[in-house]
Amino acid sequence: MADEGIVDIELPGPFEEPDQPRRKKRDPFSKEHISSDEVLHQRRELATRGDLKRIQKAGVRHEGKKVVTDDVKKLKSLSVDPGIPDLDRIHYYIEPVRIEYYVPKDSRFVVETRYLFIPLIDPEPSERYPVLSSYMEREKFFDIIEVVGEHSRYTTMILEAYHETFTMLENISRAVKDGRFNQESYRKAFYLTETMMKFEPTVASLEVLGDYISYNINWLIRRMNSLDMEFAASDDTIAYLIKRRNVRWEEKGLPEDERFEILAALFYDQAFPNRGLEFEEEDYFFDIFDKKSRY
Repeated sequence: MADEGIVDIELPGPFEEPDQPRRKKRDPFSKEHISSDEVLHQRRELATRGDLKRIQKAGVRHEGKKVVTDDVKKLKSLSVDPGIPDLDRIHYYIEPVRIEYYVPKDSRFVVETRYLFIPLIDPEPSERYPVLSSYMEREKFFDIIEVVGEHSRYTTMILEAYHETFTMLENISRAVKDGRFNQESYRKAFYLTETMMKFEPTVASLEVLGDYISYNINWLIRRMNSLDMEFAASDDTIAYLIKRRNVRWEEKGLPEDERFEILAALFYDQAFPNRGLEFEEEDYFFDIFDKKSRY
């Protein structure tokens, strides 16, 4: 007797995934090629739960601070400085960088200092900016107040471009001149010039003055270096100097300097630890403003 009303049902088989290569798990302690430029621009990813467990197990956090342990041997092998002759050091900004690693044998952390030498890259002389090229040729500080007095055809454009910061330009001009008698004034001029960087570029610098601000920053660093003065640039200025160096190295096809790249990458990690982090909506705790009772 035929089974009427009975329908054969085909049970689904086990789910089969298409033949795709398995995604390789990221090893947070793997050796990677270090590029300071990539470190600056890359988005910092939050560690996964597995990464955090491995990090905690490895003991790579000390007093709440990140400890660099990717390649302890490489960090320890870095020379304190790159061995640049004393006479050439005035052409570098020197930034101390802290390296910190864990020594399992002694169950302790070691903190050492290495010095990042950043070459000062001046703007290229250009026929488009003859005034700046003239100052560079004479190795003279580019004094905008002086330029206004000597180049009347640019006066209107300069005054319109710097009407809000002209007092600062006057203070810089005065400080550089006073530096001949009191070298501490150069430090004041440097910090004021760092502040002026935040207002550049202007129409005047783009049209007639050129990248005078980079030249002036370098000029003041060289002058203070030659006087053996102690000073410290802001993190933004140091990052800017590193960027100019990297652009020049790329343009000229110069060989990579592993020591520089490692220390520059460490500088970025220490100076800008939260760069590139993205926040989700729940990170702002919007729920605490929800007036509807959940209970």
